[in-house]
Amino acid sequence: MFIKSILADKGKQPVHIISPQESIQSAVSMLSDHRIGAIIASSDGSTIQGIISERDIVRELGARGAMVLNETVGDLMTKEVKICSADDSAQDVLQIMTNGRFRHIPVMDGAGLLAMISIGDLVKARLDAIENENNAIVEMIRG
Repeated sequence: MFIKSILADKGKQPVHIISPQESIQSAVSMLSDHRIGAIIASSDGSTIQGIISERDIVRELGARGAMVLNETVGDLMTKEVKICSADDSAQDVLQIMTNGRFRHIPVMDGAGLLAMISIGDLVKARLDAIENENNAIVEMIRG
């Protein structure tokens, strides 16, 4: 299974972007309002400068308290962002995410940002594939 299959099943969804100059409080509001786990940080809306996740924020809140809400996204974001393409295998991307211990990865199409997928999207796709395989085997047995 490839990332493009997962994106087709998932349907077109917006990729949420925030400026690195915005406050962490703004990022928290965006995460909450859209019920998402990560946001791309970009000054121009297309170049990925970083990614900020709920885990990044919670880790710093736990370590330093509420004062981090006044810091900028650029202060807390992960700057070295792993990416994938629509032609990558879901298994390879799942392995990258598992090894890196992160849950969201941008999908790039050439130089452009195509989508964001989560580890939940990958797990759902794998469970759906297993269910389809199981149903096919049951039908084969039934004849």
